Amino acid sequence: MTPEDPGGEPHQDEGPQRVQKVLARAGVASRRVAENLIEAGRVKVDGKVVVLGNRVDPATQLLELDGAPIALAPGLVHYLLNKPTGVISTASDTHGRRTVVDLVPDEPRVFPVGRLDGETEGLLLLTNNGELTHRLTHPSYGVEKEYLAEVAGTVSSGNLRRLREGVELDDGITSPAKASQPSPGMVRLTIHEGRNRQVRRMLEAVGHPVRRLVRTRIGPISDRNLAPGGWRHLSDDELRRLERAVSGNPAPQTRAERRAAAAEAGQAEAGQAEAGQAPDGQ
Repeated sequence: MTPEDPGGEPHQDEGPQRVQKVLARAGVASRRVAENLIEAGRVKVDGKVVVLGNRVDPATQLLELDGAPIALAPGLVHYLLNKPTGVISTASDTHGRRTVVDLVPDEPRVFPVGRLDGETEGLLLLTNNGELTHRLTHPSYGVEKEYLAEVAGTVSSGNLRRLREGVELDDGITSPAKASQPSPGMVRLTIHEGRNRQVRRMLEAVGHPVRRLVRTRIGPISDRNLAPGGWRHLSDDELRRLERAVSGNPAPQTRAERRAAAAEAGQAEAGQAEAGQAPDGQ
């Protein structure tokens, strides 16, 4: 034990370390709060819930908080990828399918921030920044994701209103969304939730199955020029704007707040007639 490390942990970021120390170093929480997260069963290592006293090797093991990956690396990197269809949004795949991690540099190790299903195209962030990943994927931060969907048929104003106000799905009603129809059969939908295949299910629920889906924006980040399968580093300005986007107030939760947000979204989208951009999706 040394003065620099009163907890008796190794000085170097090598080998197994106590989970709460790794969480604190990643900037997710203080050690005391990290201990509370562990006791609440919210932390996993390689898919298994940890208990106080467990250790993790950041170089070789996957650490997760509330299902979001937390990782330490020699330096923080933030990639923006335009995911093509047929690529899986995971760090690895037991069936040998191509993953989004295969499309970016091997080192340092990064993880996708959230997921796009295999048939959905568009923007996806990959990073080793654990704190940012947690904030971007946690619904309480309300980070918007925008999609453009090619659907069957022309969507009526009534169904656009249903999308804005909330659609009843098998896992509950959706939160207020922004919805517009730039052209017949094209729907622009902006949500801040992250349910499984949510955009596809919402459009199916209002009678317009998705034919093609592309995610075009994540919070303040968009890029119409990034080719499918291409990636780039986020600029310093983009990273600052992304961090500001996850430092605000949580998304509205009460019924009154949801109605107000839905009305605001409807007003913001009313009369919009955007065109000339590829479909987006989840």
